[in-house]
Amino acid sequence: MTASSARPVRPPLSPDQIPDRLPAYVYDLPALAAHAAAVRTALAGVEVYYAVKANPDPHILRTLAPHVDGFETASVGEAAHVRATVPGAPVALAGPGKTAELDTPVHRLHLESLGELDRLLASGRRADVLLRLNLDLDIPGLAPNMCGPSVPFGMAPAEARECVGRLAAQDRVRFRGVHAHLASGLEAPAMLQVASAVLDHARALGAVEVNLGGGMGVSYSDPDHRFDWEAYGRGLARLRRPGEVLRVEPGRALAAYCGYYVTAVVDLKRVHGRLYAVVEGGTHHMRTPAARGHDQPLVMGGPGEPGEPVTVVGRLCLPFDVLARGVPLRMEVGDTLVFRLAGAYAWNISYHDFLMHPRPAFHYLR
Repeated sequence: MTASSARPVRPPLSPDQIPDRLPAYVYDLPALAAHAAAVRTALAGVEVYYAVKANPDPHILRTLAPHVDGFETASVGEAAHVRATVPGAPVALAGPGKTAELDTPVHRLHLESLGELDRLLASGRRADVLLRLNLDLDIPGLAPNMCGPSVPFGMAPAEARECVGRLAAQDRVRFRGVHAHLASGLEAPAMLQVASAVLDHARALGAVEVNLGGGMGVSYSDPDHRFDWEAYGRGLARLRRPGEVLRVEPGRALAAYCGYYVTAVVDLKRVHGRLYAVVEGGTHHMRTPAARGHDQPLVMGGPGEPGEPVTVVGRLCLPFDVLARGVPLRMEVGDTLVFRLAGAYAWNISYHDFLMHPRPAFHYLR
């Protein structure tokens, strides 16, 4: 893990925005809407689908709905949730090992394998499909956990070509294009390299609709940094050919910035010389730092002062229940801590019921 990005700066939430009951999530919905609108403007001419897996909170979905072209889901449950929350919104359905998903009517169904295509054809139902490509690319910074032979996602180009041939022999399941989610945490120049490679393979298959996936970088070590959406939009405009439909599906890079996990210090202790602050809650509420191996950026809920570096941990009897290490702020029992970038892959990926601690409260700034 890297040293925490915490520092004595002005809290992102005013005192009246700090809930009385802690721990709590606070979602800044106006900030989310403003960010999504700016992304929408920067990507003029490119379709934007929100990746629901990042945060399926209904308030998040409804706030994003006016600024996105649709929602990308990865299960029957997510698809049903979007339909109930944002009726009429276009839904794409992805994810490996589809079973009931193949029977779910959606705007676009992303097929992961030849086996999925065979099962879909055997069902006799109509569908508009994208074929998910898994390309083994050599691009600096490209995460091996999203592409290549080390992961089970998508299909290699040869299998995709076979799928295109089978689709051409019938007319119930329509080949609309390709989908590729190959990146994780990349900046705009590398994302454009990925897009160029995907487009080359898509065009070789005769695809005119290309979903380039997500993976836009969010920096937990520099929480004020933002992905360069304008540069990305200009680059995609240069890459797109007449008649092509390009689509992206950001999740974390849309929702992360609007969320805060707010908690309080309940104990200070020193173990073999190391100072620890134990807070109410922990990684069973916000698993992000444990899942990604980073320190969650935080600020004090009030005026923060420099102090001895402290490791902030939760109340679980697990060694990895660590929210941030090396936080250079003076802390006392009762102090409020505000963790930033808690709007995506936070509450929804956490093990809520472990040890049966109380769940956090949820508050929405409007």
